[in-house]
Amino acid sequence: MQPGEEIESLVGELEQIVSEGKTPLTGGGQKKIVDSQAIYEILDEIRDKFPQEFADARRIVKEEAETLERAQQQADAIIADAQQQAMILAGDQEVVRLAQQQADDIRDKAAQYERDTRYNAEEYADTVLAHLEDNLKSLTTSVTRVRQTLDENSGARGQSNDVNW
Repeated sequence: MQPGEEIESLVGELEQIVSEGKTPLTGGGQKKIVDSQAIYEILDEIRDKFPQEFADARRIVKEEAETLERAQQQADAIIADAQQQAMILAGDQEVVRLAQQQADDIRDKAAQYERDTRYNAEEYADTVLAHLEDNLKSLTTSVTRVRQTLDENSGARGQSNDVNW
């Protein structure tokens, strides 16, 4: 599942409970009678999922940092190898010049690799975090809507209890 899909599914269940709620006999219009216990259980599940979403986001950021560190280590190793090869071949000036040129090329490639890796990792992390942010916004909106519905239903029940038969 993509990050946030489980939470989106739970919000969908909340919306279904509200949409399937019975309309009170007093003609409550937008008011519905719903199973508050079922709603509270789903809200508890949503609360349980949030820490996992944040843990996933932190894991992605950590993986990005580890990838960048590995790229830097590879770049350093490549540069060290190139410098060592250059020193071995130092006897001939032309060979030294070519080795230095190769070392510079390798350094440039390693730096480009690091930049590309950093960019890709940051783009991926940004995409995941944006998706998580969108899901959190959607969830907040849905929870607010459900709470308003519950509040309205509580008001309708309170009014219907005042009627004397």
